[in-house]
Amino acid sequence: MAGTHDEQHLDPQGPPLDGPAWTHQHWRDLTYLHWRVDPDRVAPLLPRGTRPDVHDGATWVGLIPFTLAEGALGGRTPGVPYLGTFLETNVRLYSIDDDGRRGVVFRSLETERLAMVAAANAALRVPYKWADMDRVPGRDTALPADPTGTTITYRTRRRAPGRPSSEVVVEVGAPIADPDPLQHFLSARFGAHTRAWGRTLWVPNTHSPWPLREARLLRLHDELVAAAGLPGVARSRPESVLFSTGVHTWFGPPVVVG
Repeated sequence: MAGTHDEQHLDPQGPPLDGPAWTHQHWRDLTYLHWRVDPDRVAPLLPRGTRPDVHDGATWVGLIPFTLAEGALGGRTPGVPYLGTFLETNVRLYSIDDDGRRGVVFRSLETERLAMVAAANAALRVPYKWADMDRVPGRDTALPADPTGTTITYRTRRRAPGRPSSEVVVEVGAPIADPDPLQHFLSARFGAHTRAWGRTLWVPNTHSPWPLREARLLRLHDELVAAAGLPGVARSRPESVLFSTGVHTWFGPPVVVG
């Protein structure tokens, strides 16, 4: 049975981690594209012990391109050059477990770093995929202090049979001073559920509230959502389009669900 939406639990400020951080990284220049879907459609795609989290009677599918920067082990260590900074595009679902932990479930995560694919799959069975990726402006180009009106293009093509691709072009809009309940639901997520080594795990993270902005979708051609088990969803325009300049996030050790 699908979870129910409870706004009081969607605090945009992440809770403190239980113990030292295992890793930290910056998430920068994110675009959020989201589609409303029936919870029954995504329930079979979620790990055992979790169910779809819902808002306004539906759950949501997200396509999120961004730059992951300055990733490193520990909570205070400097970011790793080259390996710690790369483009990423993920397809994600929204989950809740019996302990009320709201999170995301990644159906795929495209990255240009082959080492990240191997490490994430080996450690936690997180479905990273090696891809050819680029962004305009380039990932090493800082956006203006006020990016309103800036156009960003994200492109990716998986290095695998079928080679699903995605191109997202957006124009960044004005800051959102008071995010609405749906915007909190889609962004205030402080952990991920994953299935690894015969167990469902919860991987917690924490960060400050997202600085959300409006965004206008100029172009979308996507095959990643269909490749993630949701054909037809990305053929329509997304119902929610947002942008964020990003946050600095810390991850704690995984815990077993159930």
